[in-house]
Amino acid sequence: MPRSLLRPLLFSSLLCCAAPALAVDIDAASYGYPLSNPFEATIATTPPDLRPQVPSDEDIDQADYDIKLRPEREFELPENFWPVTKLRYRLARQDGKAPLIFIIAGTGASFASGKTDELKRLFYGAGYHVIQLSSPTSYDFMSAASRTATPGISSDDAEDLYRVMMAISAQHPDIEVSDYNLTGYSLGGLHAAFVSKLDEQQRHFNFKRVLLLNPPVNLYTSVNNLDRLVQTRVKGIDDHTNYFELVLAKLARYFEEQGQVDLNEAMLYDFQRSGQKLSNEELAMLIGSSFRFSVSDMAFTADLINRRGLITPPNYPISEGTSLTPFFKRALQCDFDCYIVEQLVPHWRKKYSGGSLLQLIDQVSLYGLEDYLKTSPKIAVMHNADDLILGPGDIGFLRRTFGERLTLYPHGGHCGNLNYRVNSDAMLEFFRG
Repeated sequence: MPRSLLRPLLFSSLLCCAAPALAVDIDAASYGYPLSNPFEATIATTPPDLRPQVPSDEDIDQADYDIKLRPEREFELPENFWPVTKLRYRLARQDGKAPLIFIIAGTGASFASGKTDELKRLFYGAGYHVIQLSSPTSYDFMSAASRTATPGISSDDAEDLYRVMMAISAQHPDIEVSDYNLTGYSLGGLHAAFVSKLDEQQRHFNFKRVLLLNPPVNLYTSVNNLDRLVQTRVKGIDDHTNYFELVLAKLARYFEEQGQVDLNEAMLYDFQRSGQKLSNEELAMLIGSSFRFSVSDMAFTADLINRRGLITPPNYPISEGTSLTPFFKRALQCDFDCYIVEQLVPHWRKKYSGGSLLQLIDQVSLYGLEDYLKTSPKIAVMHNADDLILGPGDIGFLRRTFGERLTLYPHGGHCGNLNYRVNSDAMLEFFRG
């Protein structure tokens, strides 16, 4: 063969060998998910007839349990926190030996949240023991399981979660487990990555498979995206009509047109097909408001437990009967950026002699695990190209880091397609290997 032809052939073969495996990009036409509007998908999720067949709760051997952890910390809980001195979780068990999967909830969500329960039904129906865990950002986890009650440092949150998982495992020695698996959605997906990395060192579970569902890549970008939704300008809102009055009026007209009030899981999907549908601005405000409530709850709880005096005066007498409503109203004025600046960064700098805000952001995001994620074949990501929490460069990072272990769906918003049967089948296929 002539040398002039040999050189390009060698060059192209080297490129072929060196190129990373490509992500699995799902084509919109073949995907079939019916909601192309990310705001609608985030809220309405999947129409019931396009969801997988899963067992009902009546057919699941499950129960809620309490566990007393006594985390080592420098503070004592206020008197009114007595109901959450024990951490609750949900366990669904199979008969006999089976794989077990832990599910970590998203921002502010408890173990019993809707998405966590949906994932429970999916995996239980596929033959898994399932353990549902609250998010480290939920008030019950902060009260009963967190050593600092200041969530946001992902490695610390992962250590708290890992200690909870080991305690739960020890509480049920009779469960026969063939192998351990891990998943989480939204912020729970980010936590799952950090827990997996910790388990590489501790080797208590030796997770077989770990799946990150719609995780934030840059945590600061994601929370700012959601925070900005609260600031959306909505037509029709003025000094005489507030946002919730506007939405309730539309719902009232919709139910009047339907001739009945039927609040089932298909209602919002049908509502968005009607003439009373919410605009993108109204949907954005609804999503942003939900997130703001979660953040405010977290900021309020962190301030109160640590007696920082930012929201609740540190010496204010608080008992079981004390009304905390005025302080929670004050907490609603604090977005995630406020929580980071006023509580998280000072805590981080005090504990770790930390540096700049940029260093903290890098440390608590997927960027901080880049080398591990690139080289761990057991970890995969499923995400949506139109997810509201993604920012510039995030999808590129996922492609470079995960390669063919990234499945990118064209639609679904933020976690809206988790209960779409195509996604459900893909999840089960991943865990089955």
